[in-house]
Amino acid sequence: MPDDEAAPAARASAAWLSTRVLVAVAATVVALDQVTKALVRAWLPLYESVSIVPQLLDFTHVRNTGAAFGLLNAVDIPFKPLLMTTIALAALVAIGVFAVRTSPTEPLARLGLALVFGGATGNLIDRVTAGYVIDFVDVYWGGWHFWAFNVADAAITVGACLLILDTAILNRNVPTTA
Repeated sequence: MPDDEAAPAARASAAWLSTRVLVAVAATVVALDQVTKALVRAWLPLYESVSIVPQLLDFTHVRNTGAAFGLLNAVDIPFKPLLMTTIALAALVAIGVFAVRTSPTEPLARLGLALVFGGATGNLIDRVTAGYVIDFVDVYWGGWHFWAFNVADAAITVGACLLILDTAILNRNVPTTA
């Protein structure tokens, strides 16, 4: 078989392998997220803290009924759990569609999307089963606290950074003008 005929088959094979790896990445994020949240529920009472790195990092069991970074957490509106779940589900579908349409020649973007998809799925599981998301990683300096987060949030953040890197720094998917 000439090389030009073998190339599409090799690319298709590599794309299939790449897709399997990315599904495994997303599934690993979901599993790690759910296991760590189960451990927090089992071993750390709500609102209690355990110091991991003094004056820098605690594990603190909190519930996030709002959006990312605790936005809308204090807002009390009718059907809030249903609204937050619907928004999360819509975002997950959009991420999935974008991921499927992303070319196998863009591995950084695909990895970023796999991380975002896995993280969004982990948090969606919480919203559907409990009506809130468990957060527990509390990073702080003196009296300043970053928002509490979890494994899913960390995966979403890293995935978003990879997408920004792919788009802005590597100039992929950016239309050029003549």
